Amino acid sequence: MIRLWITYQQLEELVVRSLVHLLYGCYIFSSGVAGDISQTLNENAEVKEGMPKGDREAHPDDLPPIVLVHGFFGFGPFAKGRLSALSHVAGAEQKDQRVIVPDLGSLTSVYDRARELFYYLKGGQIDYGEDHSKACGHSQFGPIYKRGHYPEWDEDHPVHLVGYSVGAQVVRVLQQMLADKAFKGYENTSENWILSITSLSGAFNGTTRTYLDGMRPEDGRKLKRICLLQLCRIGVIIYDWFDISWLKNYYNFGLDHFNMSWKKMGIRGLVNCLLGNAGPFASGDWILPDLTIQGSIRLNHHLHTFPNTYYFSYATRRTWKILGITFHSFMLRIHPVLFLRVLQMSQWRHPPDASPPYKGYRDEDWQDNDGALNTISMTHPRFPIEHPSRVVAQDSDCELLQPGIWYCKIIEGDHIPFFMNPGKAGGPFDLIHDTIFERCRKHVSTKKDSA
Repeated sequence: MIRLWITYQQLEELVVRSLVHLLYGCYIFSSGVAGDISQTLNENAEVKEGMPKGDREAHPDDLPPIVLVHGFFGFGPFAKGRLSALSHVAGAEQKDQRVIVPDLGSLTSVYDRARELFYYLKGGQIDYGEDHSKACGHSQFGPIYKRGHYPEWDEDHPVHLVGYSVGAQVVRVLQQMLADKAFKGYENTSENWILSITSLSGAFNGTTRTYLDGMRPEDGRKLKRICLLQLCRIGVIIYDWFDISWLKNYYNFGLDHFNMSWKKMGIRGLVNCLLGNAGPFASGDWILPDLTIQGSIRLNHHLHTFPNTYYFSYATRRTWKILGITFHSFMLRIHPVLFLRVLQMSQWRHPPDASPPYKGYRDEDWQDNDGALNTISMTHPRFPIEHPSRVVAQDSDCELLQPGIWYCKIIEGDHIPFFMNPGKAGGPFDLIHDTIFERCRKHVSTKKDSA
């Protein structure tokens, strides 16, 4: 196999540019424009004869923005500073004016992130909702965006949303909020404000990684007394309590609305948080409960796949199955941080004395993984109700691209290369630049041309 070696900067630009082409093609098709939009990323490639001349000359300002939504822990140091060259997405908005990269709370719940994302784009003061804020014990209002990053956003000016990891669940919650008109003062929102959703290793159905790190498998809400996540909890509380401005300007966990600063809660408040009587870890309004299988089911119970939106997903895995036994794919290139995590997840067994997270649960279904998420979780929403989907492997597998269906592609790779390039991404991720979805659009336009 011939491997193409390119620099970090070239790969970063290639990823951003390919996403732009992929989602722009979806926009052209969904707007009813006939023509073959399948083309390579070569800037000198000829435009297919089937594409109308007007579409060839579309100005970037006329195209729907592409919003890249981060996952667990956010972009962190990769969003700024010396390490930004390691990230596929850091600085992407500077390379292409059609790309928006929000910096949302890294440990905040899926619900809170979705609210933050709305106001980040539309503008105004973040409103987490009165009932939700009271129930979770935090302030109702957050920072103010004097001008949104896409203030004209509405049904006539939709966006493409690309969610990485838990970011995929965030954009689904946001779309449901738009459909439910959940934002006070914005009674005209609808699910059609979003043209397409693309998931990169998306956490649709939770992950068994949460139980290995310390979430209780009995309910998926509380932490074990001694576990890795307890250390994380204590560290985050102390970090936010000291409230060192220059440090939080560099990295913020996004929990400021819980008012855990020493200026607001004092020593007594710190003790209450550490004892688990107050704060996000007491109320469960943080990201880990949403990443358990039970938590994802609770979210999915209210989330829909809408008939006018295009849905795509890339699922990753770093395991093999031989004679029904799941093995760690040690012979393949994998980031060293995830090597043992893949092995741990492939050996996970739900405790026999705890109720299974859903009817029909089987350990073997959850063994394939990428070191952070189980592959079964990434293809499409499955629990408690399975949403329409189609796994795509070849052009012939998909003759007509339709909205309201999750088109899924499974790629051999770990959880990191979609957003970071430490030299471990490997050849399979070239598929993102020659995607099955683009080929599906080619089949659709060909059929239209021949009709």
